Amino acid sequence: MTIFWWVLLAVVLILTALIVKLLKGAKKYNHIDWGSPFLNFIDGLSRYYCIRFHRLDYERFSLPTEGGAILISNHISGLDPLLLIAASNRPIRFMIATEEYNRFGLNWLFKGAGCIPVNRSGRADIAFRQARRALEQGEIVALFPHGRIHLDDEEPFRVKPGIKKLAELTRHSIFVCRIIGVRGQGSVFTPLFLRSESKIVQFPTITHHYFHHDESLHRLGEVLLGHRNPFSKDTEKH
Repeated sequence: MTIFWWVLLAVVLILTALIVKLLKGAKKYNHIDWGSPFLNFIDGLSRYYCIRFHRLDYERFSLPTEGGAILISNHISGLDPLLLIAASNRPIRFMIATEEYNRFGLNWLFKGAGCIPVNRSGRADIAFRQARRALEQGEIVALFPHGRIHLDDEEPFRVKPGIKKLAELTRHSIFVCRIIGVRGQGSVFTPLFLRSESKIVQFPTITHHYFHHDESLHRLGEVLLGHRNPFSKDTEKH
């Protein structure tokens, strides 16, 4: 055999070993039923990737075992949805911008995962009706209240009114968390390739009563961005 064939054989063996490792990892880490074997495989692969490559440090969300709930977080990178899924014991339906939902090559995945497209320049009320229906059917709906990638030092700190609208419309409990430790923050794709020490910090659960405060959107934004003590009186469940 020539050197070329030896190198080719080595590459094939390495790739085969890598594929086998990924398949085993996906099977080991998937423990949630998304409704199809393929989505279950993607779920396991995503959890394996977040826990092993990004060294995700988390306590599994204390989501109800059944019934609807809202999950919110800060948004610092394109990695964030994968991290939230990895920390959840139930499938999550994300509310995402229509332009992201229709992104070439990813629409099939977003659609299969039950993501809810939000038209930020038009009829956003359609998305809220879909989210309300999902919650009434006992599903978990997640969103990033700042609306887009928003770093800790960026202003305005306040979140957009969509979370208040959804909370008052559905009156479901809101589970609040903050993502930290991701490298390459501010980018959609760069953090996917940079190994990090990611962590999800969970805060007290709140209800729609929280938004009775005049400055609730600003206060919640400060909590998500790390500028306000999450255990202060105004962030507790009312």
